[in-house]
Amino acid sequence: MTPAATPAYRRLSVEERRTQLLDAALSLFAHRAPEEVSLDDVAEAAGVSRPLVYRYFPGGKQQLYEAALGSAAEELQHCFAEPRQGPLLPRLSRALDRYLAFVDQHDTGFSALLQGGSVVETSRTTATVDGVRRSAAEHIHNHLGVSDPGPRLRMTVRVWITAVEAASLIWLDEDKQPPADELRDWLVDEFVAMLTVTAARDPETAELVGALAEDV
Repeated sequence: MTPAATPAYRRLSVEERRTQLLDAALSLFAHRAPEEVSLDDVAEAAGVSRPLVYRYFPGGKQQLYEAALGSAAEELQHCFAEPRQGPLLPRLSRALDRYLAFVDQHDTGFSALLQGGSVVETSRTTATVDGVRRSAAEHIHNHLGVSDPGPRLRMTVRVWITAVEAASLIWLDEDKQPPADELRDWLVDEFVAMLTVTAARDPETAELVGALAEDV
């Protein structure tokens, strides 16, 4: 009987190895405080040696932590990118579909990105998270057709983005219930409700709400 052939070993490319290490780090950082995660933990989770981790991240755990957050943030920033075509609410729904799909598929990375309080946080890690929020706000302003929003409208959009983040984290804690499509519809309704409340005190937002009603 001919013995079974041993699968050929394939050396990972630099990018594949880096991605492997970042994925392992994100998984650990999501479930434990970053200061409680060692490079040995990351190496074990990735199935590699500690010196290999240092080869890719010579700055140690801080560099790895910042790179892991950046990796999650880069993908998340694209979720609200949507061509400005057709009615606003369907566009917003499609953006939220992508956002919640990211949360669903990368729940550990999402949690690691947004759950703060670590002593290893720096101005760079804070800027990474803020960058995601600023990018989301810019996309929302673009969807609204406003290039220079006033303070009340800016505040409304930023508060809604914070609500989306909080709802997504709670959704993960609640075993992803309600279903993603129901959560999406609720978040869209929340956005309309917040705009409507702001419109009572802000002529700029009132005009947008009026246009939104005609667009439905």
